[in-house]
Amino acid sequence: MSEIKEILNSQRKFFNEGNTLSIDFRISMLKKLREVLKNKEDVILEALNKDLGKSKFEAYATEIGIVLEELNLTIRKLKAWGKPERKRTPLMHFLSSSYVYKEPYGVILIMSPWNYPFQLTMAPLIGAISAGNCVMIKPSAYSVETTKVICSIIKEIFDPRYVEVVKPFGGREDISKILDEKYDYIFFTGSVNVGKIVMEKASKHLTPITLELGGKSPCIVDKDADIDLAAKRIVWGKFLNAGQTCVAPDYLLAHKDIKHKLLEKMRYYIKKFYGENPKNNPEYPKIITNKQWSRLTEYLGEGDIICGGESYEVDRYIAPTIIDKVTWNFKVMKDEIFGPIMPVIDFNDIEEVISLLKEKPKPLALYYFSTSKERQNNIMKRTTSGGGCINDTVIHVASSNITFGGVGESGMGAYHGKASFETFSHYKSIIKKSNIIDIDVRYPPFKNKISLLKKIMK
Repeated sequence: MSEIKEILNSQRKFFNEGNTLSIDFRISMLKKLREVLKNKEDVILEALNKDLGKSKFEAYATEIGIVLEELNLTIRKLKAWGKPERKRTPLMHFLSSSYVYKEPYGVILIMSPWNYPFQLTMAPLIGAISAGNCVMIKPSAYSVETTKVICSIIKEIFDPRYVEVVKPFGGREDISKILDEKYDYIFFTGSVNVGKIVMEKASKHLTPITLELGGKSPCIVDKDADIDLAAKRIVWGKFLNAGQTCVAPDYLLAHKDIKHKLLEKMRYYIKKFYGENPKNNPEYPKIITNKQWSRLTEYLGEGDIICGGESYEVDRYIAPTIIDKVTWNFKVMKDEIFGPIMPVIDFNDIEEVISLLKEKPKPLALYYFSTSKERQNNIMKRTTSGGGCINDTVIHVASSNITFGGVGESGMGAYHGKASFETFSHYKSIIKKSNIIDIDVRYPPFKNKISLLKKIMK
């Protein structure tokens, strides 16, 4: 890992020389990134198709489009975000001015996953650059073609002392070695298990971190929901990227009075979206590796498969699958599924669901379908999740105007839009004191001064 240390040392030297401090420099780099991404759109789309079988539409909507939106917003707003903010100063510090300065941390390590390999590398990179940091990128070893394109883009745009891709791209052993070095901030997107390794390693250097993890995100359909629309939006969100989405509805909690109708509608929309045989549909993605395929097929042996269930290892294919009559003891309910398999559990009363969710780890997302504002508000007030949607799935991730992040075991910290700039910035509070007046009340001796102090500090 001598290469890692060399990159780290050269980037720290580059940063300490003040090369990244200028807002104009940061904006120019972001504009250059935007230009290259637009020019390489076809290459990126092809790589995503090779890795995950993503159609051009899905790849653009969930990867390139989101990145360009982040770039456009950041370029437009960065000068305003980067300005020092003046704050109110207490009377006791009379003739002083209070400010908050936004300064970069230094050298950032970004570790990105394979499921949205382009977006989940570039979105945090935009935030790190906008805040004035140098960046080391550790992309996934599994999304091979997209990683090659990312390397090419980074090499074309950036001085390696500024932004560089870390090699090798190995598994947990290499990740552990990379994390042995001291960074100024670590941004990790991936599994809970690897997230724990990142947090443990970061703690040795007291390095601040953001963890974007996952978990079992519930999708709740109440008895008063618009069943047709709920089915349509759940099928879209669940089987997007063949279910390999950190905020995909992991399991379905359906009110017993509408479950049968809901499942019939979901079967209808699966057929409408992907055809009689999704295996032959070029718009239906594939599982990233044979190892992941094998893990997912183990879930197909329990419960009643009412839709799908077909799988072919040679194509890394698993059909959009719905499994009914599932219990909490099934394998499929133990860990995050991260694939195109939807287990279904029915319920009698929403209070049962709320009580149940309070006992489970806090999910990355929660989805609730109901036409009642009272019921919607009740769910929002009494459950906890990183984020979510009312009467839809997944779309909250695609907005640069609201934050995205986890809570509890689903992660810590948030980003997107301005929050990305804030995540990668240290907010430094400074009071500038005048030399014209120096009030003696704060200095010893303190005899007979407490009454005056109380008046000043009201």
